[in-house]
Amino acid sequence: MKRWMKYVKPYLKSFILGPLGMIVEVVGEMFMPLVLALIINDGYNGTLTVASSIGYAAILAVIVLFMMAGGVAGAYYGAKASVNFAADLRRDVYTKIQKYSFANIDKFSTSSLVTRMTNDVTQLQNFVNMLLRMALRSPGMFIGGIVMAISLRPSLSIVLGVTMPLMIIVIFMLIRLGFPRFERLQKKVDKLNSTVRENVTNVRVVKSFVREDYEIEKFETDNADLKKSGMDAVKVMIYMGPVMNLFMYATVIAIIWLGHKEVLDFGMPVGDLSAFVTYTTQILSSLMMVTMLLMVTSRAMASAKRICEVLDETPDISDTDSMISGAEVKEGRVEFRGVSFRYYKNSEEAVLEKINLTIPAGATVGIIGSTGCGKTTLVSMIPRLYDVDEGEVLVDGINVKDYPLENLREGIGMVLQKNLLFAGSIADNLKWGDMEASEEEIKKMATYAAADKFVSTFKDGYDTELDKGGTNLSGGQKQRLCIARALLKKPKILILDDSTSAVDTATEAQIREAFRNEIPDCTKIIIAQRISSVKNSDIIVVMNDGAITGMGTHEELLENNAEYSEIFYSQMDKKEA
Repeated sequence: MKRWMKYVKPYLKSFILGPLGMIVEVVGEMFMPLVLALIINDGYNGTLTVASSIGYAAILAVIVLFMMAGGVAGAYYGAKASVNFAADLRRDVYTKIQKYSFANIDKFSTSSLVTRMTNDVTQLQNFVNMLLRMALRSPGMFIGGIVMAISLRPSLSIVLGVTMPLMIIVIFMLIRLGFPRFERLQKKVDKLNSTVRENVTNVRVVKSFVREDYEIEKFETDNADLKKSGMDAVKVMIYMGPVMNLFMYATVIAIIWLGHKEVLDFGMPVGDLSAFVTYTTQILSSLMMVTMLLMVTSRAMASAKRICEVLDETPDISDTDSMISGAEVKEGRVEFRGVSFRYYKNSEEAVLEKINLTIPAGATVGIIGSTGCGKTTLVSMIPRLYDVDEGEVLVDGINVKDYPLENLREGIGMVLQKNLLFAGSIADNLKWGDMEASEEEIKKMATYAAADKFVSTFKDGYDTELDKGGTNLSGGQKQRLCIARALLKKPKILILDDSTSAVDTATEAQIREAFRNEIPDCTKIIIAQRISSVKNSDIIVVMNDGAITGMGTHEELLENNAEYSEIFYSQMDKKEA
């Protein structure tokens, strides 16, 4: 409860006024049957006059206005409190996700995190809204109805003593049945979201391989599973209404049957019997409200559990106690000492095994090797996208774990294999490297990355709007913009992870020339599949199966390393062919 109070306190006024408004409405509902009973009794006895009718009408009008004011206030403040509650909770969930490492995100899956931040938070919002509207209204109607019913005719209240316990037992059984079903339902929503997200993200691949029918079939399967889970959960709700109505009408029939004897044999006023029936329906209706609230609660509890999992997850990469406050990357020297890493900690097979490598500041290092040999994983250790299992990674002689994360990553520019751009202008995307960058700086770095030439051909130049993911650009254009974005950071270490694979060799040579001449003090680590991309590097590292199998210049490796020679001559043969 303490966790949720954080989201209640800022809006405590609304959390208090909402239920109070509902109580005002309940007070009106308690007096309404009494006034109607007086009207019926006067009419039955023949004592109802025009003057008394006007008086009764005025009283009813006042009660109705009183109830309306309370109902509107209760609904308004309830909605205000629940919306703000959800907004703050959603913000905290989003903020927590931003602190996650790749491993944390992989644990939940992207689609599940999206569902938790949207659908699950919405379930809690609906719960809070209903709670504020029903928390005092339902007990108020229940207690007020019982008090008024007993005060009218204690003998008829015995009927309620029989039906209410039965209703409560049925409510408990339905809640117990409903909770696990709602939890399963949310998991099915996760799965469907994952399918839709994957399809929409990779729609070009789907269409190019003519796999629409397969994707539709996969969606239909997940959609059918969600429908089945939804129906299983809804069945509880379906049965609830009729069962509760059965209890209500059976109780009313029993009261009318017993009440007519009270009227005939003991002189109970007809209006009082009518009021008693009204109070009975109010009592049973309040129990139905509680039932609905509990059902919403069961689904909200399932969602709350999933949200708490996100909030309670400890990011496996964060600032440490040994952190050196104010430490910054100043030179760009990198050293790997006995580094080993496994994606799955209980796995016997290591992705990296006992890596030892020293990269001097300002050097250009090429890393080449077969797909899946650990090249990307290795460089991901430098900005702590992953943490080593064994050994240590040092930058400028300091363990990367001892840098404040923000300072470490500010000193490193990284262009990932997957080139990601965001919806917005080209300039906005490039300014991710430096939000204060001038137009001249943007153009300069774009020129180094061989991007200015094609951007200048666009009608709006750097103000050209990009679609989400930069889908209105070619692969090579996206790569060059991502390089320019990284250069705007003015990093001391620049990591290019196969980031020129989609550009022609002439453009790639232009980019390498700009790196060599314009940013000589920056340590450049280039991962590539093509020998031409790393040929002129100061050091070339050859990797295979998570280990370094060779290191040296192009000429040295060509002479002494069979694996490098094999890659070189195979690419030469392809080029000649």
